[in-house]
Amino acid sequence: MNQKQHVETIVIKQIDQARINYRILLTAALDCIRYLLRQGLPFRGHDESEKYSNKGNYVELLQFLADHDEKVRVIVFENAIGNLKYIAPKIQKDLVNFCATETIDAIISDMDDAYFSILVDESCDVSIREQMAVVLRYVNKNGQVIERFVGIQYVSDTTCSKLKEAIEQLISSTNLSMSKLRELGYDGASNMRGELNDLKIQILREYPQAYYVNCFAHQLQLQIKTRQLQIKGTYSEREGDGDFKDVIEREREGLNQVRSR
Repeated sequence: MNQKQHVETIVIKQIDQARINYRILLTAALDCIRYLLRQGLPFRGHDESEKYSNKGNYVELLQFLADHDEKVRVIVFENAIGNLKYIAPKIQKDLVNFCATETIDAIISDMDDAYFSILVDESCDVSIREQMAVVLRYVNKNGQVIERFVGIQYVSDTTCSKLKEAIEQLISSTNLSMSKLRELGYDGASNMRGELNDLKIQILREYPQAYYVNCFAHQLQLQIKTRQLQIKGTYSEREGDGDFKDVIEREREGLNQVRSR
């Protein structure tokens, strides 16, 4: 073997080892991410600098793997090659997005081009940004009714037109067709079910096969809240009469009637 062939052999071995190390690091990072996603745990820590004792769930979990696996230990943190550490916030978000894409693909594959319905609710996050949560409901190949959370869509406001646009964007991003949509379920808020130009009417005009169904769980919650307020009001008016127990019994009977409907 001449000198040129010897150098090429060394370079090839180094490249192969670099690929092996990269795969080990990527696998360890994905193992940490899958665990945190499955458990619904936050990733980031308050302070992820070297001097801080608790750097957040993701970094601490990766450190745990390094402490118990020699192959991982020699390629992470201070032993990593250059900046290939996989602990930067942007890298964490990218890996989470990749996991989300794979999860959505698995859900779509399980649907097998079946008809589906969507359950929609909207609220503000801690930063006061309007967001809309969407759940798919369908019957799989085994005849089982399945509900899967598919994502949160941020919206500029909760007007009906903006919500409709956000729903269409989310559905199209999952490679589903609105022609397969058969039902929409909302929580009954005024901006979700108005009289004239509400979301229900706007979607029915364009997709007449998509029927609107109110969320009965939310209806029950509102009914229970109304009953609670009535109990408080009734008792405050009759305070001192000694008949609070009778009021509770009557309201319990009314609640049972609501539940049996």
